[in-house]
Amino acid sequence: MSIVVTGATGHLGRHVVEQLLDRVPAEQVTAVVRSAAKAADLAGRGVRIAVADYNDPATFDGLFAAGDKVLLISGNEFDKGRVGQHRVVIDAAKAAGVALLAYTSAPGSLTAALADDHRGTEEALLGSGVPYTLLRNGWYHENYTENLAPVLEHDAVLAAAGEGRISSASRADYAAAAVAVLTGEGHENKTYELGGDEAWSFAEYAAELSRQTGREIVYNAVTPEALTGILAGAGVPGPMAAVLAGLDVSIEKGELVVDSGDLSRLAGRPATPIAEAVAAALKG
Repeated sequence: MSIVVTGATGHLGRHVVEQLLDRVPAEQVTAVVRSAAKAADLAGRGVRIAVADYNDPATFDGLFAAGDKVLLISGNEFDKGRVGQHRVVIDAAKAAGVALLAYTSAPGSLTAALADDHRGTEEALLGSGVPYTLLRNGWYHENYTENLAPVLEHDAVLAAAGEGRISSASRADYAAAAVAVLTGEGHENKTYELGGDEAWSFAEYAAELSRQTGREIVYNAVTPEALTGILAGAGVPGPMAAVLAGLDVSIEKGELVVDSGDLSRLAGRPATPIAEAVAAALKG
């Protein structure tokens, strides 16, 4: 039996593998990657490396074994039919008879276009008959803290979310929840709504940045149309700019507030506060 992580060299996948190695022997972990070279460090630590690509179903033939627990980390190729990509993994998992397939989805409350692929994947997974866990991950701190350069350049946080609030958490937090499911028992056919312990608004985010930098950083609320144009002008492809603006609309509606407490319960500790993530980003 192996614990298999797809997208293992991605931002979330690396956190999951690192935390798994704190819990189980390396030889019990399989990292599914598109480039073996990017996983050389993991191979050197005893992790089994499997090269496969969501776009090439044949690469998943025989990759899983009966009894495996699999984490399907959602793909990031928004223009290549993510539901079809994910179905490749689901079909391979069903054929192998895996014990569990956990999928990193989106909050059930999210109606933005970004959620469509997740709902389609959930439908495919539930229809497959494979024992599943839906890890409905909320928003990530890093979506903001890794993009501080324009904020600090203009002393302004720009968003089309009005006074909406977000229950974000760190990638390491969501990874901890996934690891708890992959190494624990009793998570079959369950859905977890995952988010940080405390929701925050963009005005509060700007205030926290001001506090930590000693500069006056303001929140500039704009319309979704204006944000789409600004993002497109900054080089973001038009369709993706519209998707991101749509997410801000969902934030304004409260769709990224998650108050289930599932994340901290699964992780066994409080979620990382946004202030801590800001501090780490400013030091980094």
